[in-house]
Amino acid sequence: MSARTRDKLNEFVSDTTNEKNLDDKSEITEFFDGCNVLVTGGSGFVGKLLVEKLLRSCNVAKVYLIMRAKKGKSSEQRYKEHFEDVVYDRLRKEKPDFASKVVMIEGGLEESGLVLSSESRDLLRDSHVIFHGAATVRFDDKLRFAVNINVRGTKEVLLYAREMPNLKAIVHIGTAFSNCVNKFIDEVYYDCPIESDKLLTLIDILDDEALEYVTPKLIGKWPNTYAFTKTLAEDVVLKCGKGLPVCIVRPSIMIGTYKEPVEGWINNLYGPTGVVVGAGIGLLRSLHCEHSNIADMIPADYVINNIIAAAWDIGTTKMRKSVKALTPGKTDGNESGLNKNSDQDDENPPIYNCVSSVQNPTTWGEFMKHTETYGTKIPSKKVLWYYCLTLNSNLWIHNIYIYLFHLFPALIVDIVARLAGRKPILLNAYKKIHKFSAVISYFCTQQWKFRNDNVIKLWDKLNPTDRKIFYFHVGEFRWEDVLSNNIMGVRLFLLNDPLDSLEYSRKRYVALRIAHYTVVTITCLLLLWLKWTLLCTIFSMVF
Repeated sequence: MSARTRDKLNEFVSDTTNEKNLDDKSEITEFFDGCNVLVTGGSGFVGKLLVEKLLRSCNVAKVYLIMRAKKGKSSEQRYKEHFEDVVYDRLRKEKPDFASKVVMIEGGLEESGLVLSSESRDLLRDSHVIFHGAATVRFDDKLRFAVNINVRGTKEVLLYAREMPNLKAIVHIGTAFSNCVNKFIDEVYYDCPIESDKLLTLIDILDDEALEYVTPKLIGKWPNTYAFTKTLAEDVVLKCGKGLPVCIVRPSIMIGTYKEPVEGWINNLYGPTGVVVGAGIGLLRSLHCEHSNIADMIPADYVINNIIAAAWDIGTTKMRKSVKALTPGKTDGNESGLNKNSDQDDENPPIYNCVSSVQNPTTWGEFMKHTETYGTKIPSKKVLWYYCLTLNSNLWIHNIYIYLFHLFPALIVDIVARLAGRKPILLNAYKKIHKFSAVISYFCTQQWKFRNDNVIKLWDKLNPTDRKIFYFHVGEFRWEDVLSNNIMGVRLFLLNDPLDSLEYSRKRYVALRIAHYTVVTITCLLLLWLKWTLLCTIFSMVF
């Protein structure tokens, strides 16, 4: 990334959370003072933001970052590249010595579960807080792989947590759509189609062929193995989390950051971001979507702040109850004089639905309208064609669009490419586009309602200082501002297109618009001519 682009990005660094010169002490930062924090999934989208926020805003002693070799790179190589990301620019500026607090642990969640050396296990037993975010988030993973990572991995993390004598809090990061078979989703545990332990036993017994055969029967109404295994992971938390200071945060569909540490930062094409990129570069022309349905999206930095606040909440709540339980009181036949009613071991771990639709809803139609408005103002030089996306609620019409405006043009372009001696790529590109658009279509053709009372109560507990540092009140932002930042982030971080190309990109986009409407006009005239010719032929035959 060029120095000029880095300078431009500094303008996006949030100045709304001035963490200095605040009158009140931050209770959340005090909770994390001197803590050793274990983060699973720290190399992912949520993990990077979480690690950055902890190091920048909390005076932690250590952050344990579990990392494994991947794609031909050693864990050491990945660790080095991890902190070269622009998302850490603000941290490097404000806390230049942050690296001394990070400890890379080789290991991770594998198909066999949590893989750590005995030395690493001994070291990690000193952890005070665990953020469990490691998961496979691909919707089309084989059931065995998804279960071993999302279900078995969660169970082994919780069992390992019982070996930590100084443990204060565990946050399991789930998803608001883990129980998407229910149209109303409360902050409660729902019945699973199969108990997690029975599913793990089944995975161990069946071979791949047999498991492939029974997978549709097992997942039932769940749309994919991801949502299915995430709801089973909640069953693990419910059963294995008894007596532990554990909670679940369920974020809805995450998009790029709104404010911090960099406006609009995003590093993946999941969910609506894939739609924005596909439509923005001119390839995605139709999406099977009900434009009036609520799009429950949430900026990633709001999710991170909610997660950190949830750790503080469950940790301090457990502490208060433990102190109360040890306080002498009326015996009521209890010779020890302890307050039995304060024992929380029989209570279910709390759940926080981190969603936007309750306080600040927006529709898919409004989302795409803002995307078009802001996207066409700052087009990328990597745009292939003019923006022309239609939201089709009717599946038949959507499929007609797919053939007319995706596959047919792609076939022509690929034939021309072959004749010119070049590699055809457009049909393969549309295979990928259709794959992710089919995934997002499930969520934008249906409607859910959520309850997020626990999140509201958590916000009410925060003092003014914590509300500034760990802001997650979704009711106060404007979607126009969030989505304009999101579009800029897509351009900078996904398309890797620096702002100094903007003038050239705008001129090129004007040319693409002229070309687009020229093609549309010629096509319409040709269709009218064909229709007229057909009518004239029929007329001459009749008369």
